[in-house]
Amino acid sequence: MQLQERIDAFVNLGDFLRQFSNEDICKADNIKHNDLFFDGFKHQIKLAEEHNGWFTRDNIHFALKSWSDALTKKNLDTWLKHYTIEEVSPKLVAIIMAGNIPLVGFHDFLSVLICGHDVLIKQSSNDKHLLPFLSKYLKYVEPQFNEKIRFTEKKVEGFDAVIATGSNNTARYFEYYFKNKPSIIRNNRNSVAVLTGDESADDLKNLSEDIFRYYGLGCRNVSKLFVPKGYNFNSFFEAIYHWHPIIEKAKYANNYDYNKAVYLMSEFDMLENGFFMIKEDESFASPIATLFFEYYEDSNQLKELLDEKKSQIQCIVSKGFSENEITFGATQKPQLWDYADEVDSVEFLLAI
Repeated sequence: MQLQERIDAFVNLGDFLRQFSNEDICKADNIKHNDLFFDGFKHQIKLAEEHNGWFTRDNIHFALKSWSDALTKKNLDTWLKHYTIEEVSPKLVAIIMAGNIPLVGFHDFLSVLICGHDVLIKQSSNDKHLLPFLSKYLKYVEPQFNEKIRFTEKKVEGFDAVIATGSNNTARYFEYYFKNKPSIIRNNRNSVAVLTGDESADDLKNLSEDIFRYYGLGCRNVSKLFVPKGYNFNSFFEAIYHWHPIIEKAKYANNYDYNKAVYLMSEFDMLENGFFMIKEDESFASPIATLFFEYYEDSNQLKELLDEKKSQIQCIVSKGFSENEITFGATQKPQLWDYADEVDSVEFLLAI
């Protein structure tokens, strides 16, 4: 299969996904094989929502919109123009996926196939409905993918390279188990935001998207704030208040109530607004419904600190603070060339 054929297949998949990019699902004309797959994917969305309480319809549609926006010919060409992708004997690449947000492993899936390799996928039980169905659509659009995509629920074996994502504990296991294979091993990371006090109401409102989208379960979600000494949080709380319906979600509310009780019993200082808490803490990983924060006095010292801790950080959200910063509200809208942990997976795949 030629590279252009693979690109065309994913462009068709993007067109298909665009129909499901908001809650008002609308069947479009001129989508390949729509009569065969449209209703079936609506059903898979329903199953995914029922199976995992964190996968709300809104968050699933948000993920699908993100991928439909990414899978355009322009974006794919822009992404791939920096590489020389030659037709080689394909290797079998195993992908062990996380399940914290919908389709969280899709970029690895896309990267393996776009490079011309075969893929063996072991999914998380938390996210098992969407990708297999989309793989069937992809195979129907481009039948040459039929022999290149496999799923397994068993121990992964017989592969040539592996991309595995998990917690810090499972990452240590992956590093040992896959020590004799070319690998990308990802563990826990969190994202931080740096505020100066000069942010507009719109900046802070956009930041709330980085905090609350997917209930804060993604590595690109902001879980920690750095604020100048004496920062007044009133504007921050006003800007995030439009997220207050989140407390109506039972799983979120249970976490909010539990963590609030722990903080109160432990007599920790915190600020809260009825659906969200902020607490001064040096850790980067905050519990659901909680955001940690730290004060800073010198921005250069803060830059040094964040550089020292870069192995724990996925994204830095700020406005004029860092060269590699992400703008407020954009953490969950990565481009195809925004690699997790800043490890170029395409470069890795082309070298195996």
